[in-house]
Amino acid sequence: MRAPVSDLPLVLDNVSLQAGATVILDRLSLAIAPGAPTLIIGPNGSGKTTLLRLCMGLVRPSAGRVSWGGRTNSAPVRRAILFQRPVMLRRSAAANVAYALAQAGTPRRERTAHIANLLERVGLADLARRPARRLSGGEQQRLALARALARDPEILLLDEPTASLDPAATRAVEEIVRMAAQSGIKIVMASHDLGQVRRLAGDVVFLVRGALCERGPAAKFLDHPTTQEAAAFLRGDLVI
Repeated sequence: MRAPVSDLPLVLDNVSLQAGATVILDRLSLAIAPGAPTLIIGPNGSGKTTLLRLCMGLVRPSAGRVSWGGRTNSAPVRRAILFQRPVMLRRSAAANVAYALAQAGTPRRERTAHIANLLERVGLADLARRPARRLSGGEQQRLALARALARDPEILLLDEPTASLDPAATRAVEEIVRMAAQSGIKIVMASHDLGQVRRLAGDVVFLVRGALCERGPAAKFLDHPTTQEAAAFLRGDLVI
């Protein structure tokens, strides 16, 4: 059963984050509402991963305010995060999902059915008994998605989930992401792949040096960027 509270809209109000003298995010204001996937792009070191961690509530801003559905309590009630290299537990694929369900508070009597459903959803039903650490990289990433979906999230935060995958594995992960978005889950995803942005994004957040440089609908951003930095990035130029 879904919790009655909502984590949307997710709002960052003039948020900055510093590590010593280094500014990682700089006075960033951003509102994320229900709808098609929001993809976060930008040069390496632009703050994409840190932004996702802030959205999850894993780190606190040095200044500014983050709120979820109007609440500033960072407890991840309706959100889940998937990192680029997820850690697989030393147990079967099914047991990895069972652990995620237990952590999410799913009653024990309901877990078997949920495990089967989630593994089917990510195309791993035939590998339920295989040790998770013996799965291929793409299969591990799909299993990590099943674990994230076990939380029944309203917001799913993804940190370049296809960065090290081949085209076939990338397609499989993208299809899971697309189906999750169609089911009503808000996807917020960092990516380095402009083709992926065109395939998945409803809107784009473009970061440069930890600041919001441009935001807009994906097609408009990709075809008609409004800033010099975005135009240079889309051409493949170095943006420093």
